Amino acid sequence: MDRDIVTPLLITFNEIQNIGRTLAKLDWARRIVVIDSGSTDGTLEILAKDPRIEVVHRPFDSFAEQCNFGLTHIRTDWVLSLDADYELSDTFVSELAGLHPTPQDTGYKAAFVYRIHGHALRGTLYPPRTVLYRVGGARYENEGHGHRIRLQGRVLALKSVIYHDDRKPLSRWLASQLKYAAREAAHLLETPRERLGRVDRIRLMGWPAPILVVVYVLFAKGAILDGKAGWFYAFQRLLAEVLLALELLDWRLSALTRSGSVKG
Repeated sequence: MDRDIVTPLLITFNEIQNIGRTLAKLDWARRIVVIDSGSTDGTLEILAKDPRIEVVHRPFDSFAEQCNFGLTHIRTDWVLSLDADYELSDTFVSELAGLHPTPQDTGYKAAFVYRIHGHALRGTLYPPRTVLYRVGGARYENEGHGHRIRLQGRVLALKSVIYHDDRKPLSRWLASQLKYAAREAAHLLETPRERLGRVDRIRLMGWPAPILVVVYVLFAKGAILDGKAGWFYAFQRLLAEVLLALELLDWRLSALTRSGSVKG
């Protein structure tokens, strides 16, 4: 694939700890589009130093709408959609140049290696994501606290990985998780049970998920062998599931109160 027909698209908000590593692996791109939702930490100053980067400002409402807005600013046939805490591997950049998509191929998904302050983990819960795709007909939809791209056509798997390494302060991560838990709880409660997968049905129950996730991350994913970084990740996943369980319990107790079933 001619990399001149691919435009990287980044979504940013106060990514000073991450953006430099992300941009360092995009030296092949002729143009980079960034949708920023009000950064004040020096991110915009870093972006302004690179004449290839076009920054478009838009207040944040959802990840899906930020991405859909970003797609309207892509002039090439293909887009490489990245979070600002992603770092392309060298093999990914090489593989990108060697791709030969057919007319039926509309996208490529990549797996991720999760890093904690630069330390790669053996395995994580972070799923593969479609990151490279044709712009025509592409549309993002919100799904819980996340978002998913909808494409018409075949999506292939890339051999190379992308590194996920978010080095923003822990307080920022916690604040984000509080918002994500509320959105995820609403998604689980509003989705018909028969449409939920097995994992989401367990999460909907509330109490089992925090216990199961820490055991699964430590032993099934091997985080216990990753030292302090592994324990850090396991505790992050534990806390995220606890917050979700609290949101679900809070909603159910509030519903009982409104119905008059809870007595003081």
